[in-house]
Amino acid sequence: MSEMLETVTSFLYNMLPSNEEALVGRLAYVMLGLSVPVFFITVFVKVAEYGRYTVKSSWELPARTAWLFQELPSFAVPVILVLSGRAGRMTQLPNQVLMAMFVAHYFQRTFIFSLLIRGGKKTPFHIFRDAFVFCTYNGYMQGRYLAEFAHYPDTWLADTRCIVGIGMFLVGMAINLHADHVLRNLRKPGETGYKIPQGGMFTYVSGANFFGEIVEWTGFAIACWSLPAAAFAVFTASNIGPRAYRHHKWYLQKFDNYPKSRKAVIPFLI
Repeated sequence: MSEMLETVTSFLYNMLPSNEEALVGRLAYVMLGLSVPVFFITVFVKVAEYGRYTVKSSWELPARTAWLFQELPSFAVPVILVLSGRAGRMTQLPNQVLMAMFVAHYFQRTFIFSLLIRGGKKTPFHIFRDAFVFCTYNGYMQGRYLAEFAHYPDTWLADTRCIVGIGMFLVGMAINLHADHVLRNLRKPGETGYKIPQGGMFTYVSGANFFGEIVEWTGFAIACWSLPAAAFAVFTASNIGPRAYRHHKWYLQKFDNYPKSRKAVIPFLI
């Protein structure tokens, strides 16, 4: 098994340019650049067609299957990079901690979240495809940077930026997990239709799960203090922030008794 992994990774590494660190930097700039059109498209044109916005497609995947395999690269690619033995910085504790944060999130999102999905509308293939490509792209960018190119001083875990960032990451993850729990349990067995989520951050915003994820990856970017992590945080906010706004408008139109004090995604502001 180890020999097969080495053969595959050697083949892939040989396809990369000699200055791979520069490639990772360019990928981060491309992600930052794409954040702008993604934001305007999701605000003014259309929201991604999954969940309540799903449009019937000729080729669809079960929700649980689609989610498992579209998120898998964000977990698998960094793990493969580390197991391949070409991860010179992974002997450093700060790199290990930051990589563990990223991998832990995607372990939960890949394996646990997908198993907990109850029913769910089928996912159009093009949505699955786009998510799979993004997770592969980002999994490589974050994983390769932390495994090989990120250099932190031995005292980095005691640095204020790292402490604040890890704290935000953990708080954001807790908010996200709780919001997912609330949404999964809105309906009793046999019930259909939509209900108003209550409790936790849903007291303040319609997109509590999105708010949690934005806080989480902003914290990750601060803890990593790197361009790749910052690009991911900006892209995440530009993608799911408008989706939270669409959710908010949808709730207001569907429910006459929807709490008027709630904001869309940022408590007390937006």
